[in-house]
Parts: sequence; C-alpha cells; structure tokens
Amino acid sequence: MPVWCCRCSLAGHFRNYSDTETEGEIFNSLVQYFGDNLGRKVKAMPLVEETSLLEDSSVTFPVVIIGNGPSGICLSYMLSGYRPYLSSEAIHPNTILNSKLEEARHLSIVDQDLEYLSEGLEGRSSNPVAVLFDTLLHPDADFGYDYPSVLHWKLEQHHYIPHLVLGKGPPGGAWHNMEGSMLTISFGSWMELPGLKFKDWVSSKRRNLKGDRVMPEEIARYYKHYVKVMGLQKNFRENTYITSVSRLYRDQDDDDSQDRDISTKIDKSNFIKRNWEIRGYQRIADGSHVPFCLFAENVALATGTLDSPAHLEIEGEDFPFVFHSMPEFGAAINKGKLRGKVDPVLIVGSGLTAADAVLCAYNSNIPVIHVFRRRVTDPSLIFKQLPKKLYPEYHKVYHMMCTQSYSVDSNLLSDYTSFPEHHVLSFKSDMKCVLQSISGLKKIFKLSAAVVLIGSHPNLSFLKDQGCYLGHKSSQPITCKGNPVEIDTFTYECIKEANLFALGPLVGDNFVRFLKGGALGVTRCLATRQKKKQHLFVERGGGDGIA
Repeated sequence: MPVWCCRCSLAGHFRNYSDTETEGEIFNSLVQYFGDNLGRKVKAMPLVEETSLLEDSSVTFPVVIIGNGPSGICLSYMLSGYRPYLSSEAIHPNTILNSKLEEARHLSIVDQDLEYLSEGLEGRSSNPVAVLFDTLLHPDADFGYDYPSVLHWKLEQHHYIPHLVLGKGPPGGAWHNMEGSMLTISFGSWMELPGLKFKDWVSSKRRNLKGDRVMPEEIARYYKHYVKVMGLQKNFRENTYITSVSRLYRDQDDDDSQDRDISTKIDKSNFIKRNWEIRGYQRIADGSHVPFCLFAENVALATGTLDSPAHLEIEGEDFPFVFHSMPEFGAAINKGKLRGKVDPVLIVGSGLTAADAVLCAYNSNIPVIHVFRRRVTDPSLIFKQLPKKLYPEYHKVYHMMCTQSYSVDSNLLSDYTSFPEHHVLSFKSDMKCVLQSISGLKKIFKLSAAVVLIGSHPNLSFLKDQGCYLGHKSSQPITCKGNPVEIDTFTYECIKEANLFALGPLVGDNFVRFLKGGALGVTRCLATRQKKKQHLFVERGGGDGIA
C-alpha cells in the first residue's frame, strides 16, 4: 500500500488551502469539522504503511513520540481518543476535589481546567498534574488505602490525533531489559496503565498473584499486551533509533521558500519556526539499517533516563572488572565468574539498584564492600520512605548499612561491610581500589569485581547540545533528580522550545504512578490547540469550501 498524502487527496476540496497549514492540520480540521462519519472514513486511510517498516513520508504528523515505555504508551492511549470521565457513582475521598469534579461531571478530565483541579493537592511528585491524575486513579494511595479509581474511560474516536511512537525495542521500553530476579518497588496496581487492571491481566494468565509486588518481566509483558489489546499497534514502530531531531525554519519574507534547517550561527529573527524534522534508522531482521526521515508539528520526549549509566569519572573505571549495571553484574554471577572468590565485590551507591546488587551478591555468598557518600542517618535515603512490612528486603540492606560499618579497629566482615561517607578515588589494574573517607583517610582493598550504581542519564544525543539547554541548569546534562527538563507544569511543553514536550523521568517522574499525568497534560494541551485550529479553519471560510 503506498503512502497516502492528505495534500494530494484533499487539496482539491478547499478554496482557501494555505501552504502554512500542514497536512496534519487539514486532517484534524476535517475530522473535527465534519464529525464522526467522515472521521472514520478518513482514518481508514493510513498515513504511512501499516507495517513495521518506517518510510520517508511527505506527511507531517501532528505528533511523534520518542520512546515506547509506559510514558509513550499512555500518551498514545489518550491521543487515540480515550477520555477519562468521573464515574457515575464515584465519590472522591478528598471532599474539596470531589466538589470540583462534580461541577463539570459531564466533561472529560481532558476538557477541564487542570490547574483548578490540582490546586491544593499534595503528593510525591513535584508536577501538580501528575499528583492530580494519580489521586484520581489511586485515591489516598499514600495513606495505605486501596480505593478504586473514580474514573471510567470512553473511546471517542473523533478526538483521535494521528501520531507515531518510536522505540528501540518492543512496547514497554526499558522494562524489557531489567534484571528479572528482583521485585518491583511499586505495587502491581501502581504499574498499570488506564483501562486495563494489572490484576485482571495476571489472572487471565492463570497465575496466582502471591503478593502485591511483581517481577519486572511481568510488567514488560503487561505493557506489550496493553498496546495490542487497546488497539494501539498501528501507532508503534519498533527497532527505531533516532539520530537527529531539529527545528525547520522558513524565511518570513519569502512565501515561496522551502522549510529548512539553519545553522545556529545565523540570525533567526527573519525566519519563522516551522515543524520538526526527525531522522534516524530502523534495524531490520537481517541486521541492516534502513534510514528514515519524518516531519512532525509536535515532538514528545518519553525516552526515560536509563540509557546511559552514570560514571564516577575516576582513574581505572574502564577496567573490565568494573560494571555499571545490574544486568552486567547479574550475568557475571550467573556465568559463575565470581563463584568461589575470596575477595569482596565493591558496590557503589545508596539507592535501590545498589541495594538490589547487595542482595544479589549476599544471596550468592559473595562478600560485599558497600561504599556510599551519605550518612546512614541522612533523611533523604530512599529506605526511610519505604514501609518495613512492604519492603523487608530493602530494610534488611539498610539495617546492614547501619550496623555493619567499617571500623579502623576491625577488619572487613565476612559477608558485608558498609563504608558510609566514603568515595572511590581510583581503580588499579591489579583489581584493587582506593577509598577515601570524609576525613581524608585512604584505604586500599583487593576486589573480585566492582559495580557502580549511582544513577543514569538519558540519551538525548539527537538534540542540539545533547538536550542540556532544555534543563533547569542549561550547562549540565539532563537527569531525573538533579536537572530535569524544564516544562510548563500543566502542559508539559518545554519552556525553552515550543511544540516540544517531555514527560516521565525526564521531568522528574520516575514512578509509573506519576508519569501518567504527563500524558494527561500533553493531551489536554494538544486537544485545546486543535480546537483553536478548527475555529480558525471555519473563520477562514472552510465551511463553504466544499466542491
């Protein structure tokens, strides 16, 4: 089936068609203006081939989403026309929020004032829409309650916004690459996406759910199934790698000029910002790379932050005995490379991934040296935020961190020794490491391996300046905690780049519970702008432009 171009098929029906309007705008104006019947007919014609292979296209997509993890999946779900409404008999336990919801019960949440609804709400996200959507889906979850969602979902096909979701692997993103031996930090119900309860999916697989926490591979399978059962597959393209996302400009003094990418050194005051050009390649079955080039009015960044493990940036860190991820470390253990080793494994970091590594080594009878910069009493340690009854294994690690710390008067303990307020100075070729305490005292230890687990950075190499200019601190790399992308907190549009959106870990929402709010914010923003375009279209004389 050939690529279908809206310009060729529809231009003849419009007297006032303007070159400044993209094919995507005309498409959406048609669907909005002429209603559901024409909308279904138009949408039956694919914008690109409905295969897994991307091709260059003259069509400008209204939205291209980069990243197919839970953020990208949830955004695709809402852009596909699924709308959340207050359930008919629902009463939210927050009486103030409930009264606000009752004021516009007939409207979907997408069509309501998100700033008004989220005012006064508190939660474990700095993004108010994330907190709002979480409390609608999981009311009072942080107080230990398991109340049902107050929302129900309707598929309203006339709200469909054409889009593509580009990902390196199958839908689910990084969840397909996570170490399978550990439980997720969140409950299964907190990992689910709108419209498909995780428990219902698990029960359909004839598996008994022994506890509320689940394995990462189960979550990965759930996300992949979700895309299929919700009918989103036509929007997804796998095995895609983005190499460039750049803004196109047009000379405002020349109506006949073509859109083009211009050098950052050129004065842009005489140019009008236009659409995005997205270049990359798709890896196919025989291993070869097929390049592609797409155009989009809007780009949504949903890449997550697990692409590039953070490094200590010290001498010897590139030696082969130094790992930077749990899969690497787990593979070394599974292959028996560390079996029978007398020398300890050095684990660097104080987060949950480092705790996973401690448990992995401890359960394999491998002695551990655990080094971290913070005090064990530091209130920001993640362990202090986790209930003991729900996360006993992590509190076991935290107990060891507090009670089995190194002392100059004693040797290393046989199974585990913690080094609070220490950092690694260097690694040596003879598999030794040099540690230094906060007081400046240095110590040298022989190792069997080292695992550095101090966080990760997203790979935004396809953006100018590696995307650094989008952050709160424009001179530093984007990170989930220290330097997230700076956004409008209600639309998720980047402050420093119009028509570029970011959601999920890129804006500080590391938990699936909260990243769903990003999809709500982006969808509302795009839907609002689409309505404005519709009105402009009618005012320009589109109503009498039918042949």
